Amino acid sequence: MNTGARPAARAALVPCAAAITSVLTACSEGRPIAPLPYDAGNWDALVQADGAPLPGSFCSLPGSVISTQQGNVVVPGATAATPDLAPWLEVPVGFCAHYFATVKTARQLKFAPGGDLFVASPSRSTTGGANNGINGVVVLPDDDHDGVADSNLVFLDGMTAVQGLMFADGFLYYQDSTTIRRVAFQQGDRTPSASSEMVTPMDQYWPQDLLHWPKVFDKAQDGTIYISNGGSQGDLCDSASAVRGAVVVLNSDGSTTEVAKGFRNPIALRCEANHNVCLIAELALDYSGSAAGREKIVPLRPGDDWGYPCCATKDTPYVGASYMDTHTIPDCSQVAPEEVSFIIGHTPFGLDFETGRWPPPWGGRLFVTLHGVYGSWAGARVVAIALDPRTGLLLPATEFPGGDPANADNMLEFATGWADGRNDHGRPAAIAFAPDGRLFLGDDQAGAVIWIAPMGLMQPAR
Repeated sequence: MNTGARPAARAALVPCAAAITSVLTACSEGRPIAPLPYDAGNWDALVQADGAPLPGSFCSLPGSVISTQQGNVVVPGATAATPDLAPWLEVPVGFCAHYFATVKTARQLKFAPGGDLFVASPSRSTTGGANNGINGVVVLPDDDHDGVADSNLVFLDGMTAVQGLMFADGFLYYQDSTTIRRVAFQQGDRTPSASSEMVTPMDQYWPQDLLHWPKVFDKAQDGTIYISNGGSQGDLCDSASAVRGAVVVLNSDGSTTEVAKGFRNPIALRCEANHNVCLIAELALDYSGSAAGREKIVPLRPGDDWGYPCCATKDTPYVGASYMDTHTIPDCSQVAPEEVSFIIGHTPFGLDFETGRWPPPWGGRLFVTLHGVYGSWAGARVVAIALDPRTGLLLPATEFPGGDPANADNMLEFATGWADGRNDHGRPAAIAFAPDGRLFLGDDQAGAVIWIAPMGLMQPAR
């Protein structure tokens, strides 16, 4: 992986931090500064010649933390109560970050039609989460467009185990423990306008795991709805055992049918809009780094077997694994090979697709939150993975040493700072691109929701 991938800004763009601060102050006070045109394909147009954000851009909002060659600089004017991201969060030069809201145990982010951000906040025990959520779904409006949520409005409550969210077909779909439900949704709704209804009782069709209870789902370009079901750390390598960890398709009668299997914990599932491609983040066997284990991001294809609980990857059984019923070494020749892999414990946790509004090399990539190793948060960060523009599929990328140097730029480090040894900045978990182009991140430890944008990304006309 390319860990030195922050694009170098031209020295002329950022002459010194003091000059930037002066210009930012002028911008926040409304004094005119001649803008340059914004072009997502031209890095030079992301900032003005003096290094300041364009007036009317998201990065010009008070409280924005702008990454420069000299370090982070904060746009003046934020309230004293706004959490300070500047001392620890690092994003590429030419980008800014901004605090948005606090929602305890923020495990899923989805944008509603109309642009409001919805957050799933469970209180049931989750792997590595703070377990202090509000037992429901929160909506975070920003009606004054200052870059900070106006309030936390409870949309649904009474659900200790909620994670999956999806807006589709005039409904908000959501997880309520082992069931998937939906409620009619009209643009602008901030309270339910109708009673909810059952979509599918997952526990009727699939064995459930008490720890890997989260269900996530998304709708593919062709209209198919897919749902994940977690396996267990203790699943046995036994050819006679029932499948538990799988991704299934939702049928019209509410039943579900297996699409792909061999998962321990398919924690994230996201479908891309242009190529009918859905991708899954799979958290493999804990503590299996010395036994050939690896975390994966994989495409959803009918019939694929991703190996768990017998195989670490194609042609590679977990070290010491054998079939419980036959006591022979597992045959892993039919396991699907992954294109993207991570070190066990770094924990790819959330996925979303940038839609082409960001500058190279960031535009059109899959952005992935890495939750980090529990206790130390080692590896916690956000990375951007290249996709084949013709197919929407992942290009080869890995964290492991010895990868093909030709693929080094296929995984770029984007945002860091959580793994600084202090454990006081939360852990990146949920991720979603807003319709306006900003990247939103939620963490399930400190509960902070923040957004990140390129310097030239303009606020929509109101």
